[in-house]
Amino acid sequence: MRPLPRLFAVTTDVICRAADFGVRAAALASLGPAIGLVVRAPGGTTAQLAAFAARVSALAQPPEAAVVVHGRPDLARAVHAQGVQLRRTDLAPADARRALPGGWIGVSVHSREAAESAIAEGADYLIAGNVYETATHPGRPARGLPWLRDLCSLGVPVVAIGGVTPERAAEVRRAGAWGAAAITALWDAPDPAATAAALVGHWTAED
Repeated sequence: MRPLPRLFAVTTDVICRAADFGVRAAALASLGPAIGLVVRAPGGTTAQLAAFAARVSALAQPPEAAVVVHGRPDLARAVHAQGVQLRRTDLAPADARRALPGGWIGVSVHSREAAESAIAEGADYLIAGNVYETATHPGRPARGLPWLRDLCSLGVPVVAIGGVTPERAAEVRRAGAWGAAAITALWDAPDPAATAAALVGHWTAED
């Protein structure tokens, strides 16, 4: 298994259906192994998610960017993705691993209790948030850097999500995070590749 990416670009239904989705996905994929594209379209059908994932996989292959499919290890295996990102209501990590042997099994968590449970069930890494207030989930309080630092002490890579920008990435890294994940900060950026490079640079400069 190759090293886990330091940056995860997470999609939404709106992003996947945008006219310039392919252009933006290709721009982000140009960062190569440092980035993972998380194909997430919760409002779509299985066929639509599979089509989105296959498209992203084709774009990501030349620069060797990683592809992670949200919630469906079977689809991840079908499109030769490198991982699957689970919610606590999805398959348990151990079951997902049987469907995607050799792939990364990530779990999204919002509390220490959920993080401990995911690790005990075999998660390779966690996506934890929201660290800061975020427009993606308006009204949801920020959990903060001390909360993130506590999760980073649990022994698996923790990827911070929720309001993480290039300007905030340094303090997220200092809190112990393996990397960062973002939605609007990356996909809505005027120059997605430049924004991604600025964000991930806080980690890759030391790799």
